[in-house]
Amino acid sequence: MKKTILLSIGLVFATALCSRAADAKENFEATCAKCHGTDGKGQTKMGQKLNIKDFSDAKVQASFTDEQAFKALKEGLKDADDKTRMKPVENLSDDDIKALVKYFRTLKQ
Repeated sequence: MKKTILLSIGLVFATALCSRAADAKENFEATCAKCHGTDGKGQTKMGQKLNIKDFSDAKVQASFTDEQAFKALKEGLKDADDKTRMKPVENLSDDDIKALVKYFRTLKQ
């Protein structure tokens, strides 16, 4: 009986973790892929127009910290002329944004 309960609890946690990863991917596809592409290369029409970096490139990934990525997603990005380059993500909690940063890291090849 105890093993069944422990196994059930373990399955619940595993399912929660898997659905969390799916949520990050879904959030990426809903909020980021239009510009960054589903592969993170930035080769979309909008990504090319904005000259977006290739986030599948390990050197690009190494050029920023998770904290910087979190801040960019939470607050958006502006250029030197104070023009908005990226709007902040909307309707995502801090935990969702952290998961999105982790998802970005999986795009590295």
